[in-house]
Amino acid sequence: MSEKKKEVRRIFESIAPRYDLLNHLLSAGVDYYWRKKALRLTALNKDSILLDIACGTGDFAIEAKKMGVEKIYGGDFSYNMLSLFNRKSDWIKGMNFQMAAENPPVKDETVTNITVAFGVRNFYDIEIALQKFYNLLRKGGKVTILEFSLPENPLFKAIYQFYFRRILPFVGRIVSKDPSAYTYLPDSVNEFDKKVNLVTILKNAGFASVKRTLLTFGIVQVVVAEK
Repeated sequence: MSEKKKEVRRIFESIAPRYDLLNHLLSAGVDYYWRKKALRLTALNKDSILLDIACGTGDFAIEAKKMGVEKIYGGDFSYNMLSLFNRKSDWIKGMNFQMAAENPPVKDETVTNITVAFGVRNFYDIEIALQKFYNLLRKGGKVTILEFSLPENPLFKAIYQFYFRRILPFVGRIVSKDPSAYTYLPDSVNEFDKKVNLVTILKNAGFASVKRTLLTFGIVQVVVAEK
C-alpha cells in the first residue's frame, strides 16, 4: 500500500466519530442542500439500484432512501466509517462493503446509479475508478459526483481560500483531535482543482452525456454522467 493510501485511510479512520459533526459545522449546514440538489439532478426513483462509493457514514445513501430508493449498497475503505453507516441506517435494504473505489465487488451492468460525495479526490486512481463505474452501470445508468471546486470569482476565491486554509483546519483540528486531517482537505482540493477535469475523464471513459453544475458560488460541483 502506498504512503498516500496509508495516510488517507488513517485520517478517515481517525476522524470517523466526529465526521458528521464536522461536515455540518464546517459547511454551516449547507452540505444538506448540496446532497439533496445532487440527488435531484440525478433523478433517482424507487426503481433505482444505487451504489454509493466512498459512502462514509452514509448521509448520501440515507438522503437517497428518503427520496424513495429501495436498493442501496455502500462502499468505503474505512472500517470505522462503515460501522457508523450501519448504525445510522439499519433500515436501508442493501449491503456495505469495505473496498477501494477502483475495485468494487459488484458485477458489471448491475446498478442503475453510482454516487460519490466528496470522495473522488481520495481515489488512488481516478481514471481507473471512473472506467470501472462505466462498466458497473446498466445502459442509461448514471454516475453522480459531488465534489469541492475552487470559485472562479477572484474576490470570493480569496475569501474561500482564507477560510479553507486558516479557519477550517483550526476548527477541524480542535474537534477531530487529528492535527493533519483538515490540513489535508484544502491541500487535496487545490491539487484536485489544478490537475483533474472530471468532465473530460468521464467522456474518455465512454459516458455519452456529461453535465456539470456549480453550487454555492462555485465552491461545489455536481457532475452527472449518463452511460
